[in-house]
This record gives sequence, C-alpha cells and structure tokens, in this order.
Amino acid sequence: MEFQEVVRRRRMVRKFSDQPVSEESIQRIMRNAVRGPSAGFSQGQAFLVLRGESLERLKKNFQFWAGEDAKTAQVVVIPFSVKDVYLDRYAQPDKGWTDRSEANWPVPYWYIDTGMAALLILQTAVDEGLGAVLFGMAEDDWPQLRAEFGIPETHVPIGLIAIGHPAEEGISEGASPRTRKRLPAEEVVHWDQW
Repeated sequence: MEFQEVVRRRRMVRKFSDQPVSEESIQRIMRNAVRGPSAGFSQGQAFLVLRGESLERLKKNFQFWAGEDAKTAQVVVIPFSVKDVYLDRYAQPDKGWTDRSEANWPVPYWYIDTGMAALLILQTAVDEGLGAVLFGMAEDDWPQLRAEFGIPETHVPIGLIAIGHPAEEGISEGASPRTRKRLPAEEVVHWDQW
C-alpha cells in the first residue's frame, strides 16, 4: 500500500471480526514500532504484546476497554514510556545533564516518542489490512496491570492498542468523526507566520 493511502485510511476501528491476525503481521507491526524517533536515540519505549491466553486475562480482569466491541480484537499492544532511560541517556558525557533533572526537559519526550511508536503501530496495522484503536486507561489501573503481567514500576503505559481484522467498513458507530468534522488544514497549518 502506498504511504499516502495508509495515512488516508488510518482510523480508529472499534469492531473486529474473529479472524486471526497472522504472526507475520504482528512481527512486522512490532518491528516498525521500534523504528520511531527518540530524543538522543534513548529508545525509552517498551511494548507488551498480548495474544491468546494473556489477552483473555486482560479482557477478563480489566474494564478499561474502548467499548465492548473492542474486546473482540485478536491482539492488544501496550506501549510503555520509560522516563529513566531518557534521564540516564542525557546524563551521559555526550549530553551532559548529569543532574538527571526533569527540569531540563521543556516537554516530556519520553511520552512524545512513545506516542510516535504508537502511531507507527496504527499505521502498520493499516498497511497490513488490519484495523486498530488506541484507547486509554486510568492511572488507578496501573498497579493491577503491573501485577498481572509483571511490568516494572518504571514503565508507564500510554494506552492500549487493540488490533484485528475490521468487522465493518467505514466509521464505527459512536466514533467522534461521525459527529465532528476534521478541521481543514487552513485552520491549523500556519505558513511563515501565525
């Protein structure tokens, strides 16, 4: 699929068929996920891929789904941001922020870079002929998630990405694009001056 077609077709899919997702597709999605940019090449992201029994545990024990239909996804990927990796990287001699202070960071690139990796997952899913939806979870759910799957305390989930074969064409019922139009580029893109 051409890149422009991937961008055009990318949308949040909330209903999935029971058709399995191939191992090759998941491997390709995850290979692309780790190709995203990261400040100082820190690479402060990690991913938990849930399928089969581990996915069933997630579905059974957690209520934070993007609607009941999203539970029909065949795969869930949880991208994690790891701030300490960035603070450690920028304390190295070639960067020189030896105090490891978050005050050195005008914006938290550990979240931005993990968000870029999540977009690569969403785009690769489209390129594989799959659908995906990114949805969040409350911070109150993090301790249970960590305990259930052995996730280190230093790893912050930025959301969950449900992946599968779309069960419907077009925009899912209840999705924001049904009630809100995409803003025209002329309203949000400013050339040479605001």
